[in-house]
Amino acid sequence: MTHELLVLLFAAASIAFIHTILGPDHYLPFIVMSRAGKWSHVKTIWITILCGIGHVGSSVVLGLVGIAFGVAVMQLQWVESFRGNIAGWGLIAFGVTYFAWGVRNAIRNAPHHHLHVHSDGTFHTHGHAHHEEHVHVHHAEQPSMTPWILFTVFVFGPCEPLIPILMYPAARNNYWGVVIVTVVFGVITIATMLAVVMASSFGLSLLPMGKLERYSHALAGLTIALCGGAIQFLGL
Repeated sequence: MTHELLVLLFAAASIAFIHTILGPDHYLPFIVMSRAGKWSHVKTIWITILCGIGHVGSSVVLGLVGIAFGVAVMQLQWVESFRGNIAGWGLIAFGVTYFAWGVRNAIRNAPHHHLHVHSDGTFHTHGHAHHEEHVHVHHAEQPSMTPWILFTVFVFGPCEPLIPILMYPAARNNYWGVVIVTVVFGVITIATMLAVVMASSFGLSLLPMGKLERYSHALAGLTIALCGGAIQFLGL
C-alpha cells in the first residue's frame, strides 16, 4: 500500500465522519421518525443502514461511471449539485406533508371529558380520545410508507466530497485504491449515522413528552422539513 493511498484512506475516514456530523439530515430524520413511530431499536438500525447505503451507493455508482468514461469532475459535481437540490426539496415536501398529517392526527385524537350522572344522583367524569380505532390503523400503515420515502430521498442525496476529493485521486493510483477508499468512506459514514441516531434515540426516549406526545408526528415532520431547508438554503 503506497503512502499516497494511506493518506487518501485517512482523508476518507476523516471526511466521512466530519461530513456526516455536520449534516443534520444524516441523522435527525431517523431520530424523530423513530420516536414518533415508536420504532424498535432493530428497525431503527436497519432503516438507518438502508438509507445510508442508498446515500453513499448512489454517489459511488455515479463516480464509477465518471471514472470509467473519463467524465470531467466538474460535470459530475454539477450532477451532484442537481441531486442535492432534489434531496433538499424532497425532505421539505415530505416534512411538510408529514407535519400536516401529524397536526390532523393530533386534533382528531384530542382528549376530552364526559360527565355521567347516575340514577342515584352520583356522577363521574372520564376522558377519552375520538377516532382511537382510526389512530391505531394509521400507526399500522405509517412504518410501511415512511422508510421507503426516506430511502428514496437519501438515494438522491449526494456525498459531495466522495467523487472529487477521494475517488478521482484514488483512481490515479489504481482501481483497488478506488474500492478501498470508497469502502472506508461508506463504512465510516454509515457507522457515524448509526452512532448518532442510536445515542440520540436512547436519550430522547428518556425524556417525558407529556402533553406533547400526541404532537410527536407533527414535530417529526417539522424537524424533517427544517433539515431540508438547511440543505436547500444554508448548504448544510
